[in-house]
Amino acid sequence: MRQTCLDTVYQLARQDERVVFIGSDLGEGTLADFRREIPQRFFMEGISEANILTMAAGLAMNGKIPYVNTIAPFLTRRAYEQILLDLCLHRVNVRLLGNGGGMVYAPLGPTHMVIEDLAALRAIPGMTILAPADAEEMQRLMRLTTDYQGPIYVRFGKGFDPVVSQAEQPVVIGKAVTYASGNDLLLISTGITLKLVLEAAENLQNQGVSTAILHYHSIKPFDTESLLARAAQVRAVITVEEHSVIGGLGGAVAETLLEADLARVPKFRRIGVPDQFPEDYGSQAHLMNSFGICSENIIAQAQAML
Repeated sequence: MRQTCLDTVYQLARQDERVVFIGSDLGEGTLADFRREIPQRFFMEGISEANILTMAAGLAMNGKIPYVNTIAPFLTRRAYEQILLDLCLHRVNVRLLGNGGGMVYAPLGPTHMVIEDLAALRAIPGMTILAPADAEEMQRLMRLTTDYQGPIYVRFGKGFDPVVSQAEQPVVIGKAVTYASGNDLLLISTGITLKLVLEAAENLQNQGVSTAILHYHSIKPFDTESLLARAAQVRAVITVEEHSVIGGLGGAVAETLLEADLARVPKFRRIGVPDQFPEDYGSQAHLMNSFGICSENIIAQAQAML
């Protein structure tokens, strides 16, 4: 996903002279063509995230569309005040490219894992949050970002995630994608958890469980209409995210369901990182499995609920 994201920024810059790239010690090697062909719109500013975002805000106020690329935990934590005051308060067209969202950098420990970014940024008025499932969905979403109004945070993995999204599915910022219809269970994914949800749904369908799937590549704006239409048809809902169970996808779904005054609220479970700092070390897959963010646990939770 990372390489596809940066390649797409380069293609957008070739088509639109407003597009500017700003890196924080990241992207120089992967964007050699950009630096060589369009040096006046290529900036490598070092590890100074707060300064970079203020710089990006200034460029955006002068008609540019900056794409800022750095590691997700540093981007969202070290520069939170700048995101809130410089970007969102002024609704400037800055695009934040969060490399290694979730537990991609698990081998480096909890300082480099970002399991709270969706919750923190969801709370800021005017922030748009995207979390594509794979490189192809990333490319389709990135093409929509140049003319979109307001700041955008794009959360993505480091790379090599299998392609599971479907090219024929329409991609609209703020609109969920329906991958299956059913009347027993609704599985809801965001980011790379789409793969896990698809695997679990296939297994459950073979067991006779009629399973619907909603995929949220857009966490904010949040598509309440699609959720309520699907939730009204099922007995249980499970959300799956590589994020804390507090304030992310699960929080958005819970808030929507409880405020909708449904005649019958389905059973509900959140699968994600519990309210704790990850203490174990290992790969991304190892930590996700240890927290039950896996198809086996989705199946087990569904069976228990139904």
